[in-house]
Amino acid sequence: MTDLKTPALRRRLLASATILALCATPAAAQQSEGFFQMLGRIILGTGTAKVAIDTPQAVTALEQGDIDQLQPQTLSDLLKGVPGVQTSGASARPLGQAFNIRGIGATDTASSEDRIKVTVDGAPKFFEGYRMGSFFGDLELFKRVEVLRGPASSTLYGTGAIGGAVVFTTKDASDFLADGESSALRFKGSYGSNRDHTGLGATYATRVGNSEFLASLNKSDSDVIKDGGGNELRGTEFDAYSALVKGKWYFGNDDDQSLTFSYSRTEADLKGTEVVQTGGNASMSALFGQTDLKTVDDTATLTWNHGFAGNDLLDLTVQLSYSDTTVDRSNFTGGLPCGPGTLSILCDSSYGYRTVTLKVENVSDVSFGAWQNYLTVGVQLSEQERTASSVLGSFTFHPEGTDRRIGVYAQGEFTLNDRFVLIPGVRVDFGDRDPSAAVIALGGEAVDDTAVSASLAALYEFNDNLSVFGSYSTTERMPTLDELYATRSAGGAVYAPSLNLDKESAETIEIGFAYQQTGLFSADDFFGVKITGFHNDMTDLIANNTSGVSGEDGLINIDAARIWGAELEASYDAERWFASLAWSKVKSKNMDTGAQLANTPAENVALTLGAKLPEQNLILGWRGYYFDSISTGAAHSLGRPDLAGKAYDTHDLFVTWRPDEGALAGLEVNLAVENVFDKEYLNNLASDVAPGRNAKLSIAKNFTW
Repeated sequence: MTDLKTPALRRRLLASATILALCATPAAAQQSEGFFQMLGRIILGTGTAKVAIDTPQAVTALEQGDIDQLQPQTLSDLLKGVPGVQTSGASARPLGQAFNIRGIGATDTASSEDRIKVTVDGAPKFFEGYRMGSFFGDLELFKRVEVLRGPASSTLYGTGAIGGAVVFTTKDASDFLADGESSALRFKGSYGSNRDHTGLGATYATRVGNSEFLASLNKSDSDVIKDGGGNELRGTEFDAYSALVKGKWYFGNDDDQSLTFSYSRTEADLKGTEVVQTGGNASMSALFGQTDLKTVDDTATLTWNHGFAGNDLLDLTVQLSYSDTTVDRSNFTGGLPCGPGTLSILCDSSYGYRTVTLKVENVSDVSFGAWQNYLTVGVQLSEQERTASSVLGSFTFHPEGTDRRIGVYAQGEFTLNDRFVLIPGVRVDFGDRDPSAAVIALGGEAVDDTAVSASLAALYEFNDNLSVFGSYSTTERMPTLDELYATRSAGGAVYAPSLNLDKESAETIEIGFAYQQTGLFSADDFFGVKITGFHNDMTDLIANNTSGVSGEDGLINIDAARIWGAELEASYDAERWFASLAWSKVKSKNMDTGAQLANTPAENVALTLGAKLPEQNLILGWRGYYFDSISTGAAHSLGRPDLAGKAYDTHDLFVTWRPDEGALAGLEVNLAVENVFDKEYLNNLASDVAPGRNAKLSIAKNFTW
């Protein structure tokens, strides 16, 4: 929902009018004044729309201008400046990364991806495969990415969101069309020096009466990438294609109804790439070898909204979505031969997740007196089918099956006198997991379960500048198909399906404050800072059984773990200067052993400083990233123990030029140099050394009529 009717939101949006303009103007104008007011951005993924600094949750929104400047080729490129968020797995392979939020999420942990909920245009996305990443969509398709940290996201996105949620939104035709314009054509080309990366794209947008339509096509390819020491990063070559078709129609009384259709596809072809896409050392490459890899990722949504003009109790949205991600492996070379059992992973094979979801949600305005109140209620039905087979048949360690769920949820947003905000939420998910015939033959059985999440968040504004907030959240995560039904061999033992797993649970407390001021050093500048502390207790965590006793369950619940820390996000924006700061520190502890959890990120700081030259239509900037040393990592010292866990810093430069007059109007030029000093380093969540110096250039031109 994008309801902006509360007085508190109106006051914030009027105080930051440039931010409202940022959400309403075409993409070509999204780096105008106010673009760098990160905490003034509107957050859409928390229920009704809120300004980031007024949201009692740790949230960050990346807009089209951020994506254009970053020119990301991987999730790591996209998220490296967001506090509390990183990727794990490969440093640069396009299909080898997974999300990590506050130490939750990894590529080498059973179904770790299920602890972070990911959506594209509202469609749930999920993929878990042997040494593969978790998200395969082309970042060129998206205009907005919201990161919602912590389990409070479980109410709207599904129980078990222990880490949080990542919400992707594809581009719309209206992003390219200003008032009075009916059609637009945009061409874009890009180049990266390290990988000899090239990208080409074309987008057509049109508006006819009460409808709009967009079609976009993109192609990109890359040679092998080199790290800061000049060494090749194996498996980083790729060819990829993506397409987006999207339309929206308004109708009804005062256009209070809309119908939106969106379909996107990303295909990637990797010839002779590493079987271990998540990265690793030469010995792993020798063991598993190389393969041809092809991925196809489809997402389709059909969304009907009825605002019921004149009826405050009804604002109904119905969405039907379809997600299908498939991975095919063939032509294995350079490693162990194809064979039965665990060696079948080295046979020609196919993996897939197909999910159909129906979601019905209504937002009611139940305001009275000094209270501005909104109540969101919804039901979500989903069916996810997991497929996996090789030329030798089904995998015992990558089981097939069907996961059906029904979720019922409610969230209130109550505001008193524009100062006090209270947001309670509750959700119940009913799950039904059915194994395939091959899994049943190995002892698998149907499993029914129920998971509950609840949260309560509050924010109080002392005045127009200072506010405090806090929240309490609890959520349960049902075991996935992989966790329930996988059988495996390890240490001479043959483990059985894990039908006795308990649900994971997490209990989180957050507390923080926010400060904002307009006119700090000049009449129209803006400063904002938001600090959040969090404490997360997790119990019954699911982990591999290492007893070495055949016949026991392959996965078991371990006692408990604790994650705690703090995040800071600050930004300053003036007529000719801007700056931003993101800081994150995460600590963790296995409550059974006392050890720090392997997927804990190092303390880090991202600092941006820049200047705006409006007469020349230029934006110039520098970004510095600082990571402290850390004594843990998820098996990431295998290849380079001399770099593992070491502190490091890197530096980027960027320039944006957007002429707004004459024949060059509509031109966008983005130049960035990443890792300027060609630093050789290894992030503790990465499985291989990071890319070295890379100069990126993108040129785009809009033609409108």
